[in-house]
Amino acid sequence: MIRIVLVDDQELFRGGVRVALDAQADLAVVGEAGDGLEALEVIGRTKPDVVLLDMRMPVLDGLETVRALYAPADGPPPQDPPRVIVLTTFALDAAAATAIRAGASGFVLKDATPAFLAAAIRAVHAGNAVLAPDELGQLFGLDVEKAPAPPPPAQYRTLTERERTVFDLAARGLTNTEIAAHEFVSESTVKTHISNVLAKLGLRNRVQLVVYAHDNRLLGH
Repeated sequence: MIRIVLVDDQELFRGGVRVALDAQADLAVVGEAGDGLEALEVIGRTKPDVVLLDMRMPVLDGLETVRALYAPADGPPPQDPPRVIVLTTFALDAAAATAIRAGASGFVLKDATPAFLAAAIRAVHAGNAVLAPDELGQLFGLDVEKAPAPPPPAQYRTLTERERTVFDLAARGLTNTEIAAHEFVSESTVKTHISNVLAKLGLRNRVQLVVYAHDNRLLGH
């Protein structure tokens, strides 16, 4: 069962989403909040797997809530924070992009169908992004593409040749299963390579890996 907390200042919207998600056999809404400050309390108490988080709220907005979850100013980050899906009203939302940089796993438009939202929750719970790499590229690559490509960061140069290959395939959106088939290795070997890559680059998840690849112009490097 995937445990979910809904955070949105519109109670009617939360109610509709709760009904849609609770109808799924593998999803359960375990808490709700109307602003970011209340959300932090509810998240701390209910320990959800996934948080659906609106960007524009009173008291504490979505971006500051993400930062508080992943890099709190008054203490060390939690050992196992929930995965966050940002809810926004339009694509290419700059605030949503910043939230993804801060640790969110992607974003979903608020007019998405219940089936799409449920699929996004399952994908994020499994450790995947809810945006395709080309969509992330639209969010993060437009301003980068105008500048000359920087030299590869020092951390990237510590990757082995096989780790760089796995990095490139993951940044292009391939799953562990697809990477394993592409490289003729086991899926457990791919998971080990991904873990090593994330550790060496100081990244939390595959979404940040995709962002890192676009920011540093490393695709196909």
